[in-house]
Amino acid sequence: MNNKKLGAGKIISLSLMLFAMFFGAGNMIFPPMLGHLGGENFVQGTLGFVAADAGLSILGVAAIVMAGTKLDDLGRLIGPKFSVFLGALIYLLIGPLFALPRTGTVSYEMAALPFLNEHAGFLTSVVFTALFFGITYVLSLNPTKLVDIVGKILTPVLLISIAVIFVVSVINPVGEIGAPKGEYETIPFFKGIVEGYLALDGFAALAFAIVVINAVKDLGVSEPGRIVNYTLISGVFAGIGLGVVYMALGYVGAQTSAGGAFENGGQILNFAVHELLGNGGNFVLGLAVLLACLTTSIGLATSFSDYFHELMPKYSYKKILTVVCLFSFAVSNIGLTTMIKFTLPALVMVYPPVITLVLLSFLKKFLGTRPEPYAFAMLFAFVIGIFDGLKNAGISMGGFEGILEYVPFFELGMGWVVPAVAGCILGLIVKTFRGEKKRAG
Repeated sequence: MNNKKLGAGKIISLSLMLFAMFFGAGNMIFPPMLGHLGGENFVQGTLGFVAADAGLSILGVAAIVMAGTKLDDLGRLIGPKFSVFLGALIYLLIGPLFALPRTGTVSYEMAALPFLNEHAGFLTSVVFTALFFGITYVLSLNPTKLVDIVGKILTPVLLISIAVIFVVSVINPVGEIGAPKGEYETIPFFKGIVEGYLALDGFAALAFAIVVINAVKDLGVSEPGRIVNYTLISGVFAGIGLGVVYMALGYVGAQTSAGGAFENGGQILNFAVHELLGNGGNFVLGLAVLLACLTTSIGLATSFSDYFHELMPKYSYKKILTVVCLFSFAVSNIGLTTMIKFTLPALVMVYPPVITLVLLSFLKKFLGTRPEPYAFAMLFAFVIGIFDGLKNAGISMGGFEGILEYVPFFELGMGWVVPAVAGCILGLIVKTFRGEKKRAG
């Protein structure tokens, strides 16, 4: 067995790869909005965002590494059928339901809308996104190394753009940092955690963990313990990088907190860049975001189509790709603000049980291989997640609201934690009872 140790240079390279994997153009729009709403509390909010985005991403990758080599191995802790369900759900979330349409919407709002007059409407959006997903479809039929090369170039371009925006905003602020709004006034850190779900990196990490595993193995490491260790070490550095970038974007957004209202982070970033750098700044940033979104959409579309073609061989890769591009095109035209409005409640429902499974996978040695502890924990977390999602959607829960007040940490958006622990304990009791009953029989 190869016990090769990696030097600092290799670890840095791996860290940069992880950073590029998790940081996309879509991630640029959420920290500015957080900063805008967080105001003087944007630091706490951003730290919560980093914990949910970068933290869960790294934990997800580590969980897959420890469970096996792919998402299916994690799902098998509950059963083969659930493994298929979990895989399909994750790919739908990072594919046509949320992440993939968002690439088209963000591209339009960042690369096109700033240069259109006030009369630009729905038809303009339709034409732009039709071209965007048309190009995605054509290039996804025969993905080439060109996409990877462009992607490697675009990450530094985006980072340089952000660095320039941040430095200029320090020298010549867009405006004064105002008071925090809404829940950012009382629970900024926990509100930041909930907003961190929007980036979808926690789910993407589960689906794309195989890329990280192969990268470490390609560097000559084969011992499982070392693969986990190097993944986590690199993840910490990548997480620090994400934290720095998010803090810079949050700071820029915070400088708009005392000003007018904005519907989403894309509008805030466009406004700030125009104030700081003029139309030239908007053009460079918009072009970089457009190309980055295009490479991301190609990656998501091909990964989704590959997965479901393998799952359902009777449907060709081309047919699945056609459907996913057409569906994503349709969803992308509901607008970024509307998309975020519907996305957050759904993710608040789905994230708790998935996070629960990821965390419990690290306790497999103690919990065993029977599904009961994992299944009950996920079920209890999901039930609370449903109520939390309804709360974020502004839907009244009637008589349940009084009951939910007694659920620990519910007001913090973390009400699923204690029920998940209780479900795990109940699962262990059921497992033990079934084991004793089986032995008695």
